[in-house]
Amino acid sequence: MAIKEKNILNRLYFIAACMFIFAIAVLAKLVNIQFVEGDMYRKKAQERVFKTFDIPANRGNLYDSKGNLLATSVPKYDIRFDALAVNDKDFRAHIKPLCEALSKEFGKPVSYYDKIIRTARSNRNRYLLLRRNLGYSQYMRVKKFPLFEFGANRGGLIVEQRTVREHPIGKIAERTVGYERRDEQGYYTRVGLEGAYGPFLRGKEGKRKKQKIAKNQWKPIGDANEVEPQDGYDVVSTIDVNIQDIAHHALLAQLETFEAEHGTVVVMETKTGEIKAISNLGRTNAGKYYEKLNYAVGESHEPGSTFKLMTMVAALEDRVIDSSYVVDTENGRVKFYDRIVKDSKWGGYGKISAAKAFELSSNTAFAKMINENYKDNPRKFVDRLINMGLGETLGLAIKGEGKPKIPYPGDKDWYGTTLPWMAHGYGVAITPLQTLVFYNAIANDGEMVKPRFIKEVKTWDKTRERFDKEILNPTICSKETAKIVQEMMKNVVKRGTADNIRTDNFGIAGKTGTCWGNYGKDKEREYISSFAGYFPSDKPIYSCIVVVHKPNKKKGYYGSEVAAPVFKTIATKIYNDIPVIDEVSYAVVESKSVVNSYEKYYQNAQKYKTIMPNVTGMPAMDVISLLENMGLKVELKGSGRVKKQSIEPGTKVKINQTVRLELS
Repeated sequence: MAIKEKNILNRLYFIAACMFIFAIAVLAKLVNIQFVEGDMYRKKAQERVFKTFDIPANRGNLYDSKGNLLATSVPKYDIRFDALAVNDKDFRAHIKPLCEALSKEFGKPVSYYDKIIRTARSNRNRYLLLRRNLGYSQYMRVKKFPLFEFGANRGGLIVEQRTVREHPIGKIAERTVGYERRDEQGYYTRVGLEGAYGPFLRGKEGKRKKQKIAKNQWKPIGDANEVEPQDGYDVVSTIDVNIQDIAHHALLAQLETFEAEHGTVVVMETKTGEIKAISNLGRTNAGKYYEKLNYAVGESHEPGSTFKLMTMVAALEDRVIDSSYVVDTENGRVKFYDRIVKDSKWGGYGKISAAKAFELSSNTAFAKMINENYKDNPRKFVDRLINMGLGETLGLAIKGEGKPKIPYPGDKDWYGTTLPWMAHGYGVAITPLQTLVFYNAIANDGEMVKPRFIKEVKTWDKTRERFDKEILNPTICSKETAKIVQEMMKNVVKRGTADNIRTDNFGIAGKTGTCWGNYGKDKEREYISSFAGYFPSDKPIYSCIVVVHKPNKKKGYYGSEVAAPVFKTIATKIYNDIPVIDEVSYAVVESKSVVNSYEKYYQNAQKYKTIMPNVTGMPAMDVISLLENMGLKVELKGSGRVKKQSIEPGTKVKINQTVRLELS
């Protein structure tokens, strides 16, 4: 019996000891949680209820060279209601006037709003959606509605802001304007000017704390942000919307006429390298055209006969030929090993000079000239091309530039036929913009300038960064050689393959190009038609390239009939409709006056919000932002710039007053 009692007692001691140890462990854990890990657990609990959200900054505006908006950020607001934030006294006192104000603003019956708000309160809904996509002026009015005027905590008003990127000129130059998007992992997709100059445009994000209310819904705490977002800078591009419009529609009309797969046009200011227009149109399955890809920048392809300018410059610089060098085109068919070079004219051109071969775009003449003079040392020819800048990219800020291909002796794809084929534009690859830069250099007497898409980065009061002319190569060739090929290109239009685009009003210099768009015995032959050049030919102001891929062969495929007419249309309209002699001074004066006026009126409007500014001559999208920030309602008629305003400048205005703008 005594032994049994002793065993029971030992068990009790053991259990008591275990309980004591357990109590010590619990106490230690509590101390650890309270004093060691307490901050971490409190932080986790806080994060479950409160969370800081990023507030995207308003992107800066993207302008053309004359102050027209290419892309702008428009703020949009969603209005929600926390039905439990309002006490019973305020709810009873203000529910009727609130519903009346909502009805008047948004057009639905008072009973509709009374029903959904009361239902939300009875269902304890803290996130009732009342309206999406409000503009700034409308949002400011809603904030002052009965009950909402008390703010978030007492009035239950929940405002969610976001920005929407809009393109005032629509689909024109859409790919060049581009976009910048960020995925959930924080990686950016950058396209066009928006992508290239995103660091300037995007600004800095703000911070706002929100409280979790139900079903993963988050309500802002208070009306103010913890960190206010900083708007991005404005970027002024080199694009001219007038020239862009001309280029776009000229290309579109020709693509539709010839049922082509896709095409591109680039217009560049000769002396500065400023890109004034760039259009890239691809065909949909339905036969319509839109800005599909940036072919001008990203698509490397065999240039065909437009490459004969590069070939001619190289041969003249190496002094293996001169313009009077005579070559026999034989019967228009010349065989190199097992391959035959053909001229478009059956029977050939007989014995002709190098200058005449350029005018007539003789493939056999160029193949024979280059093969005869470089076959023993092909590296000399290729090195000359590379030294002229044809082997490297242009180093554009816009992403996706195509890489040029210039075969080199000793490469695995160098054959006995490579040299004569390179001479007339086959076996090499180059983008339309890279081709244009070379032609532009010839117009500049040998100075190669880098294509430029941006003039400056600015805020309201000052320029943050200016982008000036950049020279890629001061002398790709001697001035003597440049003058010789300039005359050759003039003669192409006067009496050569592009005589169909000759005009008496001004001179055009350039070169046609026609090449195969595919290879293979079983493939139906397709073509790439092109024309590159500049105008006026005596004192060049603009250079331009037109490339059209895979036109309907039944309707035509030669560069002279497909691409060259687009060039003529663009050149004629620029020269006649926008007088080229006054172009530079006009652009500078107008841009400066418009921007200065805009800044002056904006500053006055911020200081004296009751005074109507003079907005005549300003772009419509700029005026909307300006006047809505003053609390005015804006009604527009037409498109473009402001021609007439309903409220005279200097007149005192009231909040919510309507101003009607007639646009040109």
